[in-house]
Amino acid sequence: MRIVFAGTPEVTLPSLDALAASSHELVAVVTRPDAPAGRGRKLLRSPAGAWADERGIEVLTPQRPREPEFQERLRELAPDCCPVVAYGALVPSSALEIPKHGWVNLHFSLLPAWRGAAPVQHAVLHGDEVTGASVFELEAGMDTGPVYGTLTEQIRPTDTSGDLLTRLATEGAGLLVAVLDAIEAGTARAHPQPADGISMAPKISVEDARVRWSDPAFAVDRRIRACTPAPGAWTTLRDERLKLGPVRPVANAVPLKPGELLVERNQVLAGTATTPVILGEVRAAGKKPMSASDWARGLRINPGEQLQ
Repeated sequence: MRIVFAGTPEVTLPSLDALAASSHELVAVVTRPDAPAGRGRKLLRSPAGAWADERGIEVLTPQRPREPEFQERLRELAPDCCPVVAYGALVPSSALEIPKHGWVNLHFSLLPAWRGAAPVQHAVLHGDEVTGASVFELEAGMDTGPVYGTLTEQIRPTDTSGDLLTRLATEGAGLLVAVLDAIEAGTARAHPQPADGISMAPKISVEDARVRWSDPAFAVDRRIRACTPAPGAWTTLRDERLKLGPVRPVANAVPLKPGELLVERNQVLAGTATTPVILGEVRAAGKKPMSASDWARGLRINPGEQLQ
């Protein structure tokens, strides 16, 4: 089939590689417009767009997919199907109707669980033991279309969102190609999503990523892992922001108040509503990431100081 792929961040690259190696003809990539990044705020191509540039594949960067010029070019390309992975914009009905076989979306949850922008982060944050990926038919609703196929993935106790998303992106790429193969062969069957078990996964904001030391240790651990690597978990000390990497809850430790710091010889503990956690990587404003022990030695933490 002739396909036009829609996607933006790095997580799309395993699917692009799999599509390029498949029997389908990738004729263009649709991605979000170039965006300013870095200290110089230079315009940078998205990872999906850069992948296509390197291979001489046409790149389309509409501000919104409803733009008449974009839809006219899509009609000229005449795709049979448009696979989507983390594109980042809603596709209107007028564009959904252009390909013969519609648009199919690889989504990183077991729908109808965790519909929305941050399914992996919410699965980790809420302590799910199992998640997965779904390929479904894109329609006007938010991740509501009928599902062609799924795969499951165990969430490991130490998984960050980045760890889990990397595995799902790799495994999901094969599922996406398999669904396209089935659509081409006429054997694909999409099944409506169940009416029960719906949950929403809105984007995780910077404020959501602030560690709540009044939570129990397991919740502190989950929040930090859910926000790693993005948007990055954080707290404050001495009125300055401090980014935190994953922590490790410990039992049988000295009781500490929520956020209270205890510097030991080779580790730094922080109190929660239950047992303390051992801090991992720490990044102070304007500094490089370092171990919590090195950070504490340089800062000279006073007895009783608390993270806020």
